[in-house]
Amino acid sequence: MTGAVDAERTAAQGAFDWGHSKLTAEFATASDGTLRLTRLGGTGTGTGADPESALPLVELTALGHGSGWSGSRFTGTALGSRLRYRAHHSGRRGEWDWLTVELHDQDTGLTALVELTSPTGVPVLRSRVRLRNEGTQPLVVQSVSSLLLGGLPSPDALDVHRARNDWLAECRWYAEPLRAAVADINRDAHQHDSRAALALTGRGSWPTDGHLAMGALTDRDSGRTWLWQIESPAGWRWDLGEHERGSYLALNGPTDAEHQWRVRLAPGEEFTTVPGALALGTGFDEALGALTTYRRAVRRPHPDHSTLPVVFNDYMNTLMGDPTTRKLLPLIDAAAQAGAEYFCVDAGWYDDSADGGWWDTVGAWQPSSRRFPDGGIRTVLDRIRERGMVPGLWLEPEVVGVRSPIASELPPEAFFQRDGVRLAEQGRHQLDLRHPAARAHLDRAVDRIVGDWGVGYLKLDYNIVVDPGTCAPGDISPGAGLLGHTRAHLDWLSAVLDRHPGLVVENCASGGMRMDGATLAVTQLQSTSDQQDPLSYPPIAASAPTAAPPEQGAVWAYPQPEFDDDLITFTLGGALLGRIHLSGHLNRMSEHQLGLVRDAVSTYKSIRGDLATAVPFWPLGLPGWTDEWLALGMRVPDGPSYVSVWCRGAESELRFSVRPLAGREVRAEILHPSAPTASTASWDGDGLRVTLPRTPGVLLIRLTG
Repeated sequence: MTGAVDAERTAAQGAFDWGHSKLTAEFATASDGTLRLTRLGGTGTGTGADPESALPLVELTALGHGSGWSGSRFTGTALGSRLRYRAHHSGRRGEWDWLTVELHDQDTGLTALVELTSPTGVPVLRSRVRLRNEGTQPLVVQSVSSLLLGGLPSPDALDVHRARNDWLAECRWYAEPLRAAVADINRDAHQHDSRAALALTGRGSWPTDGHLAMGALTDRDSGRTWLWQIESPAGWRWDLGEHERGSYLALNGPTDAEHQWRVRLAPGEEFTTVPGALALGTGFDEALGALTTYRRAVRRPHPDHSTLPVVFNDYMNTLMGDPTTRKLLPLIDAAAQAGAEYFCVDAGWYDDSADGGWWDTVGAWQPSSRRFPDGGIRTVLDRIRERGMVPGLWLEPEVVGVRSPIASELPPEAFFQRDGVRLAEQGRHQLDLRHPAARAHLDRAVDRIVGDWGVGYLKLDYNIVVDPGTCAPGDISPGAGLLGHTRAHLDWLSAVLDRHPGLVVENCASGGMRMDGATLAVTQLQSTSDQQDPLSYPPIAASAPTAAPPEQGAVWAYPQPEFDDDLITFTLGGALLGRIHLSGHLNRMSEHQLGLVRDAVSTYKSIRGDLATAVPFWPLGLPGWTDEWLALGMRVPDGPSYVSVWCRGAESELRFSVRPLAGREVRAEILHPSAPTASTASWDGDGLRVTLPRTPGVLLIRLTG
């Protein structure tokens, strides 16, 4: 299944397969000449269809070539149905297996290269499509699938899972029967499938505003799971519907209908879709574990992913964008005493206005002389280093305030525009990083901050939404302009990390509004929320590993001096299976209170090496927003398991199974709080029994055996 393939021999046979020990794919040619993916499977998770009822590899629509609708979702005159098999090649690069299938339409000269990859030994398929116009006339493409899969079980047998993702309420998964969205229309009488489908789309320049760019199907009887993510930093769409008495899944980047996206391919030009990734498992937890392993394999390597340093950030429930030398110095000292290893000065460090009205003046990224009067910001940065921590700063690189001098210094073409008018959103312009002047401006700012000032951590925020995008010269649609900019943004960010390899970058967009796979593959940390209420954060913290590996998911822990001991330990405990983002007025705490913080940080440091390789599981299922009991587990390959249990007001005792450890002799040890008073945790047969007599309460438990 690896190594070069004789394309002519295979084409004559009309069928071939590809894959590795954990993922297999079979392909065959249907009677209409299109190549079909007839089977895709992992260990115990295979499904498929015969060539006539399977789907073509690519769904594609183009102006003047049909819509794709002719009594069924995937038949008719759409250009995708005319692509014929021409060749394929496969092999292995490092730890990845790859397959490229070449399809061609003789009439238009369009070639589609379907590029499939999979980490060796991991049941995850990654797919993208590269289009090349080999014809003599331009072609305007309106949509093209990244991954198309048929042959799934009937909608009657499946549940579909989605994740609401709203500001302050991220990662809220919910499920319903697929048949509730895909109507049964008496197929025997009508002889064709329902056009009803469940479609979910991203919107604007916050790609995960509304929903995560993810979804899942589970077979209600067997538990088999198909879980996917669309790795788009801009628009995306996924569809589920019925085809040939089974179900299909279509993953797309931006489309004309939903995102005003079109691309014109002149002869010789190419376009590549965003990737879609599909993980297989015998249950949701197993599929998400495979996707976690895949996310680690596909991302940019960085030491931060294995060291997991503790970050203190001065913003949340603390300085809230109002830093000064006077406020920061005692906070820096207290953060160091608590065990922080990075200290990030958040928003406001550049603000020289007397009233704090900096929102529409940002863009120059020079330090305020009013806020840092004696020695400037270097006094603060030096103090952070003197206390043994790495200094960090907040930055919102893509925006320029309408009152900023940068707004007039850069050329108009360096900003988002429509019909020749520069766009303004909430008092800010949006840079277009495809323009060299915009990129040079940001390079100067970052090289000054990181190179000259010695800052080793950047929190990159993004707090406006531009919908549907920009039409710069050369763009034929705003959706295409937005995708072009977001790709240029990630290219710029990669170049920054190439120049400054020790720099750690946190991705933030008002919390988790840009929590997409493309950005997570470049940045080291991901903000999970701006949620300020410690009682509302647990369902976000417990679900965050669905969107990001635990070593990348930054969870706020903001204890305050006015909290009692239970609330301090509750607030800290929620972050211990992710990336602890410490905040709070630690400098105002008593020595006893600061000791509670130190204990939690010390506990985190003792387990963080395990988190770098752990995969998540949910003993109580994915949490609901109002659930009183919540649980998140982390299973370490060839090591212990960890379970965080939250109680927000319910019965004081709970017993639940821990499926990865069922049937084993297990030792349960409470790690947090370090002095759990009346709380207990014990192994009971194949499950865990916990008591939390006071609420709110949290326990972090290590399970070994």
